[in-house]
Amino acid sequence: MYTGQCLCGDIKFEYDGALGPISLCHCSQCRRAHGSAFSASAPVQKIRFRYLSGEEKVTEFESRPGKYRAFCGRCGSQLYSRLDAISGILRLRIGVINEPLGTKPERHIYVGSKADWFDITDELPQFEKTERTNDPH
Repeated sequence: MYTGQCLCGDIKFEYDGALGPISLCHCSQCRRAHGSAFSASAPVQKIRFRYLSGEEKVTEFESRPGKYRAFCGRCGSQLYSRLDAISGILRLRIGVINEPLGTKPERHIYVGSKADWFDITDELPQFEKTERTNDPH
């Protein structure tokens, strides 16, 4: 069981399941949304994700047709992204989880558009785009 919350604490949730592989996404949309070199996220089953408080404060933004990014309407914390094409999966933002994960990222994706001011110095596999079709990074 994992719990998490946004920065202001208005939105709290729990996830009763295993996290999928953690990806570090370097695409320009993730960089803009997070104001950072990359976004860290993992796929989770929507059916195992439950709000404890603040669900009404979640705002979704359609960043491209059929792709939505959810964030707190008060503090702006990114929570997850989702695709209409993969309705049962959310890509949960790892930074909002409260507990230690006991796992490490598995890959860098969309390194073809990574920030020129950031150097990847680890040994994780790097993918120009992503190796998965319809990956809702």
